[in-house]
Amino acid sequence: MYQHTRLTSNNYGLFQKFKNFDYVLFFCILLLGFISLIAMYSTDGGEVLFHTKSHFTKLIIFTLMMVLFSFINIKFWFLIGYFSYFVVIVLLIWTYLFGIKSSGSQRWIDLYFINLQPSELMKIFIILCLAKYFHRMKLEKINSIYTILTSLIVILLPMGLVIVQPDLGTSLLIAISGVAVLWFVGINHKYFIYTMIGFLLLLPFIISFLKPYQKLRVLTFLNPDRDPLGAGYQIIQSKIAVGSGGLFGKGFLKGTQSYLEFLPEKHTDFIFTLFSEEFGFIGSALLLLIYAVIIYRILAIGASSRSYFAKVFCYSFGSAIFVYITINMSMVLGLLPIVGSPLPIMSYGGSSMLATMIGFGIVMSAKVHSQQAIA
Repeated sequence: MYQHTRLTSNNYGLFQKFKNFDYVLFFCILLLGFISLIAMYSTDGGEVLFHTKSHFTKLIIFTLMMVLFSFINIKFWFLIGYFSYFVVIVLLIWTYLFGIKSSGSQRWIDLYFINLQPSELMKIFIILCLAKYFHRMKLEKINSIYTILTSLIVILLPMGLVIVQPDLGTSLLIAISGVAVLWFVGINHKYFIYTMIGFLLLLPFIISFLKPYQKLRVLTFLNPDRDPLGAGYQIIQSKIAVGSGGLFGKGFLKGTQSYLEFLPEKHTDFIFTLFSEEFGFIGSALLLLIYAVIIYRILAIGASSRSYFAKVFCYSFGSAIFVYITINMSMVLGLLPIVGSPLPIMSYGGSSMLATMIGFGIVMSAKVHSQQAIA
């Protein structure tokens, strides 16, 4: 089997584009955005303050951007696959040299209207790049040494640039996005097994190279009670807040852990904690159901696409979203170390939302142009 690079023409009128639009996915994204605004309003103490205003503005702008991107032909995203990857690589290098420093990290570029974190964009564009790379490939060459080494370079290069920021958590999420593509295109599973075994064997040496605060996170994960008022405070308070929500929650704007400021950073990575305390197990289950429908629709769009490129992107992006959600919720429940993984759309952060909406826009483009073949 061989996918040629010739792009077949398939014109879509505006009416046909609206007809092909995935309204179930779009509704779920809007619903998730509305829930995120409620949660952000709660983090601001029941007032429309900075985080609520900023989150609302970005949500509106990036949702409109997603709709616009969905009407762009899927072959455009195929054409810019490599270019977009190299642009973000340049942005990562620029961040390393001239980026904004905050709390010991140098992860952002000041664009005046937004502090852009290029590493968040790389989680999307690495999928785009690898999906294009494997679209061109003969089946018998997928497991060649050259192909595997090229794929590893594509993954390891941005990982290295993000690790030096330092941001180990985001670098691992970038790797997961890239590995998802390798899994779906049919890389022999033995390579994944060998890599996992090698990682476990090298783990003690890897830990020795971690920075002090990263080692502290690992130790805190293993035993939060070793420093309950210091490193373990955040995760202990997070678990208390989630558990205190019970079945139906304490009610909107009535979360004591959040409102009495026991839980810091609740508007970013720990937004699920605040939501669980106020809306309980039922609310959390409904939130998970919305995410499940979103992931299902992404995978279904991939399955219905004629283009192999679109299939690979949708499968990989849907899997990556699943992993991001799993890591964030496991993190706030104390099942994983704190690695700085935002909850898609729910967490405050412009770069994360921008990257996620770009991903949704490409998925929607695959749906709107599902019969567009990239031969």
